[in-house]
Amino acid sequence: MSDAIKHECGIAMVRLLKPLDYYIEKYGSVTYGINKMYLLMEKQHNRGQDGAGLVNIKFDVEPGQRYISRYRSNTPQAIKEIFEKIHAKFENVYQKSPEKLKDAAWLKKNVAFSGELFLGHLRYGTYGGNSIEQCHPFLRQNNWMTRNLVVAGNFNLTNVDELFNLLVSIGQHPKEKSDTVTVMEKIGHFLDVENQEQFDKFKEQGFSHQEISTLIAKNLDVKKILVNSSLDWDGGYVMAGLLGHGDAFVLRDPSGIRPEFYYKDDEVVVVTSERPVIQTAFNVPIETIHEIKPGHALIIKKDGKVSEEMVKTPLKKTPCSFERIYFSRGSDKDIYKERKQLGRNVCDQVLTAIDTDLKNSVFSFIPNTAEVSFYGLMKGLQDKLNEIKLEKIKALGNNPSDHDLAEILALRNRIEKIAIKDAKLRTFITQDNNRDDLVAHVYDIAYGTVYPTDNLVVIDDSIVRGTTLKQSILKILDRLNPKKIVVVSSAPQIRYPDCYGIDMAKLGDFIAFSATIELLKDTKQEHIINDVYDKCKAQEHLPKEQIINHVKDIYRPFTAEEISKKISEILTPEGIKAKVEIIFQTIEGLHDACPDHKGDWYFTGNYPTPGGNKVVNQAFINYFEGKNQRAY
Repeated sequence: MSDAIKHECGIAMVRLLKPLDYYIEKYGSVTYGINKMYLLMEKQHNRGQDGAGLVNIKFDVEPGQRYISRYRSNTPQAIKEIFEKIHAKFENVYQKSPEKLKDAAWLKKNVAFSGELFLGHLRYGTYGGNSIEQCHPFLRQNNWMTRNLVVAGNFNLTNVDELFNLLVSIGQHPKEKSDTVTVMEKIGHFLDVENQEQFDKFKEQGFSHQEISTLIAKNLDVKKILVNSSLDWDGGYVMAGLLGHGDAFVLRDPSGIRPEFYYKDDEVVVVTSERPVIQTAFNVPIETIHEIKPGHALIIKKDGKVSEEMVKTPLKKTPCSFERIYFSRGSDKDIYKERKQLGRNVCDQVLTAIDTDLKNSVFSFIPNTAEVSFYGLMKGLQDKLNEIKLEKIKALGNNPSDHDLAEILALRNRIEKIAIKDAKLRTFITQDNNRDDLVAHVYDIAYGTVYPTDNLVVIDDSIVRGTTLKQSILKILDRLNPKKIVVVSSAPQIRYPDCYGIDMAKLGDFIAFSATIELLKDTKQEHIINDVYDKCKAQEHLPKEQIINHVKDIYRPFTAEEISKKISEILTPEGIKAKVEIIFQTIEGLHDACPDHKGDWYFTGNYPTPGGNKVVNQAFINYFEGKNQRAY
């Protein structure tokens, strides 16, 4: 994506189902679980580069012994730093007493991160700062083992104010108003309630306090805790949690917005945000990996029992389509296929833009993440080229010459690696007058690949703000002297803010929105802008369930093609020689390519939860009133 945006975080959980001795004997290493966690987190590094964290819980330790270990880091190499610190502990044991690395009981007493339950998190900070305190997992500590709570999530809630007030109404005093703290305290509150109810029940039955602690650990109703905690949540989320004694859970939102997968055999339970990482780390077939159902929680009890329980009634399934377009790694079997189809589905628009002149067109992609959709585009255009070849051969008649046939068969789609990003070049000057010149040199280009008679077609994952195109990429491509530059977005026009985890919160940042506002002004329809503002303000204090997305009215007077034409006009840099045309995937093309992932609210405004409509209207109010702030 030429315009970088921050997005979903990554989660990894490993629960060892056998005693530690088992892994030492079978795999010859006490760090079996740690090594698997490292792979799972590193293979999901694309999901979070602002920080990382890892928690480990040891089972059945004696009172007075530490049983929860946590490392977090917000450095540029957070994963590497965390695991180097952990492995240093075991290396220290090896240097002093190597035989102790085979003594599971001694390790559990003396070395951190030698427990059975791991939870890792990769952070993309879509909001707020990037201090280490903001890195998951978070801990809510207590002297009672069963009241200790560890939480890590990939989520954003739209109704934090509402949830904050609920916490206050039950007597709590949250330390800040954020969805992370709110979620932590909400689950923590009902964990406390469940503990107290269990305590009172067993006390009435005459058990001692020490016996009660053991009984609570066995009988905690994790599903009940999650049902009560998530009752009022509105948003997209995957919440993963560990309890101090060893229970664990992963809860997915009712619309299935955020992804989560799990695998189980007799040795291990694994949960991750992306499916291929489990296949890679554990070398298991895709059929053995399951998606957690929307509104359900995977619950892993301390005794090893695993169940998938419905916590919230599932809604219409609307998984985030941006996962398929860009966020998830393309190594997933289905995502790879879908991205190729996204490229194939823009073929007709590309052919129209170049007047079907494949002979005088050069094709490429920017950035590297658009490579798979580029393959799909090329396959689609190859089919068209084959049709053209067949027509030319038929036109030669019954006795074509070898020379004429060879000339036709030699026709190929012209594919070039046009732009190469210079990883070492940083646009570190943010306010200097020469910053744009630095930005314009972030990419190197392959000179001599394009001629003045050529169209240059470049495919991108999506176009959000368009600033990188205008300030950098189009100027760079123009140096190759093509007659026309066509930029193709494999995603539709981004028209509405996201409120479920992607850092796309302000309407004014979207080039599609800005272009449409300009069109309204050009066509003397500014009254629509005022009307939408009045409608949004009229709903400002209504319950979220009663709110309608009125921002759709902004786009209603124009076709997608008219908006694309205006976008092309706005993003064409001054002084550029080539004609510029920017084209976008259609909504129909998106749904055809990703039929099982129709979460498309940022394109269509069809939000899956009531909180989405509240957020989009507030985003418009902020835009109209000139407030450069998030709507949630």
